[in-house]
Amino acid sequence: MLVFFALVLVLLALAVWGWHYLIDSGQYDGFLRSLPDGRLFSIRSVFSAIPNILERLPMTLWLTFWGSIFGLALALLFAIVKINRVPVLYRLQAFFVSFLRGTPILVQLMLTYYGIPLLLRYLKMEYNLNWNINDVPPIIFAVVAFAFNEAAYTSETIRAAIQAVDSGEIEAAKSLGMTNVQIYRRVIIPNAAVIATPSLINTLIGLTKGTSLAFSAGIIEMFAQAKIIGGRDYRYFERYISVALIYWIISIIIENIGRYIEKSMEIKSPDNITLKEGELANDQD
Repeated sequence: MLVFFALVLVLLALAVWGWHYLIDSGQYDGFLRSLPDGRLFSIRSVFSAIPNILERLPMTLWLTFWGSIFGLALALLFAIVKINRVPVLYRLQAFFVSFLRGTPILVQLMLTYYGIPLLLRYLKMEYNLNWNINDVPPIIFAVVAFAFNEAAYTSETIRAAIQAVDSGEIEAAKSLGMTNVQIYRRVIIPNAAVIATPSLINTLIGLTKGTSLAFSAGIIEMFAQAKIIGGRDYRYFERYISVALIYWIISIIIENIGRYIEKSMEIKSPDNITLKEGELANDQD
């Protein structure tokens, strides 16, 4: 997953560098002047807002990165607890997954945005802790909400992938004296990753688009930036087209990198070995 994000960030960094080059060289301004600027609908307004919206791209990627990393870790924990039916934890996991999959992500975002400060105030009053709750950035609340929502859906994908691993490989690892942790780390997780990668890529694309809801928690990401720009001249429709194009391009980049990684992780079948008639006769002798 870290390698995947590294490739995504490199490609996006190159794209942003090329974009800044077009702006600094004046070529983009010339392109904007060539576009029609209608009164009812302005194509020029669609593309003129893109540079300002891209200024918030790092925030969107930040939310996506940490939401997916923590979500993947929680999903793996949820999947292991469910497979092994760990006492007490199994019931808690079933409750959390059912709740998170049965409520909208926007509701979960609001619950974390208002609920976590209440919890922190309670701990401060109960244990006389010396901290300032107002110093906690709202980004933390958004990451928590995205991570738990991601874990609720991804845990089932990981569980199915783990259970699809050949039991013979697991038995072979046990016969070699590996512990359960070593079996998961060296046998189960690498094999399950190959199976789960396509679904995880789709989930990552969904999370990237879902970060647009972070504006509800007071976070200025790309969608919030488009909304702010639209409020200046009431060209909301054009600005929303601008941010839609950006999300679309990001999704295409993630999808193509995911396909590349999926092909690189594919377990290839051995080539058919053809024996010459002379070799076959010698083997029979």
